[in-house]
Amino acid sequence: MIGAQSGLHWYAVQTQPHAETKALAHLQRQGFATYLPRYLRRRRHARRVDTVAAPLFPRYLFVAIDMAVQRWRSIRSTVGVSQIVSVGDTPVPVPQKVIDAIRHREDQAGFVRLDTRPRFVAGEKVRILNGVFAESLGLFERVTDSERVAILLDLLGRKVPVVLDAGMITAA
Repeated sequence: MIGAQSGLHWYAVQTQPHAETKALAHLQRQGFATYLPRYLRRRRHARRVDTVAAPLFPRYLFVAIDMAVQRWRSIRSTVGVSQIVSVGDTPVPVPQKVIDAIRHREDQAGFVRLDTRPRFVAGEKVRILNGVFAESLGLFERVTDSERVAILLDLLGRKVPVVLDAGMITAA
């Protein structure tokens, strides 16, 4: 276990856009212990739905470093890495309990399970983020299944029910 006994602590590393796995591979080649939490995300494109592994925190991963022993400054120049999350020149450790909480939510395949509970209550105002009705306001009605929600849009003076991906709406 990483912690005060071993001198190792977790640190957040910001990667270049869409370079999490590249940075992960290069950091591991240098001998650093790394952790890139991922989850399964449904992606819709051209009338097709597929499930892909996506980083839980886009552009971030975690690296275990013993500041007294390891040459950690090399991380800054690693392929795919932008910077170590720091205050001034001092990297800020991520508490072990944060890493433990994320790992506790992983399934047997190593993917983080996300809550599928509805984030809204019936009648709450929501805004559509993208698609044909992008930036339209509506009222949350119900969850149709684990991935879709029904909302009521005010179109031409009438309340019209519309079913969307749960990720396409946010609080208004």
